[in-house]
Amino acid sequence: MSRIVKSALIQVANKLDTAASCEEHRKAMIEAHLPYIDRAGKMGVQMLCFQEIFTGPYFCPSQDKKWYGLAEAIPDGPTTKLMCEYAKKYNMVIVVPIYEEHMTGVYYNTAAVIDADGKYLGKYRKNHIPQVAGFWEKFFFKPGNLGYPVFNTAYGKVGVYICYDRHFPEGARALGINGAEIIFNPSATVAGLSQYLWELEQPAHAAANGYFVGAINRVGKEAPWNIGEFYGTSYFANPRGQIIAKASKDKDEMVVADLNFDEIREIRDLWQFYRDRRPETYSPLTDL
Repeated sequence: MSRIVKSALIQVANKLDTAASCEEHRKAMIEAHLPYIDRAGKMGVQMLCFQEIFTGPYFCPSQDKKWYGLAEAIPDGPTTKLMCEYAKKYNMVIVVPIYEEHMTGVYYNTAAVIDADGKYLGKYRKNHIPQVAGFWEKFFFKPGNLGYPVFNTAYGKVGVYICYDRHFPEGARALGINGAEIIFNPSATVAGLSQYLWELEQPAHAAANGYFVGAINRVGKEAPWNIGEFYGTSYFANPRGQIIAKASKDKDEMVVADLNFDEIREIRDLWQFYRDRRPETYSPLTDL
């Protein structure tokens, strides 16, 4: 019998004007996601992931310390606790990308991973932090310090890579070496910048490493910054690097796919990229 894991990605536009308070944003975005979570649960979805910093706008075009107020503790903050309840209710693994407050003045771009029994398993902190026009992330996020963890969930081994991380193949390979069967990449990316890479890099990671990838992007424009249009098109790629399910580019949507995890062994036995690696020759990569 094939090992099928029903998985889903949710892409949602920001719901409030940025003048609203952080708490109002958090409430509005969670309320926008709950019907999709309920729908996923009723469909029997086993793994679910939201977009990057899903509880608010993508605030990094600004350098406004107001947005520090959107950060919350993990796992003891309200959003992680709420999603633990939904994970248990629907027997569903949930990946929860939120702004994390580690301590006062120390903030990370993080995703919490919750198992199907509602138990918090751990978190991934975004390792690669951009600082380019419109994406002033170093003002908001400290670089991750937890490495590339893989979480052994009820349905499979889950890794997380967040947005800008996807431009770095080293971490994608590290997640594979650490045993990941699926990588979720919650993102916030706009047309005219990296759109030409959106359906190139992550399917390439999937093929090079023999695992599934779930790539999530938000939709719409976010005033007053208007750095471009978040073009959605969230998708799943299989271990052959083929996109097998994709959302639209301009509306709130949940994309669902049945992923056959048996394909991972089939592809890895065929290509043997892990057997044929030569790590003893790669030291120059870390000498730069």
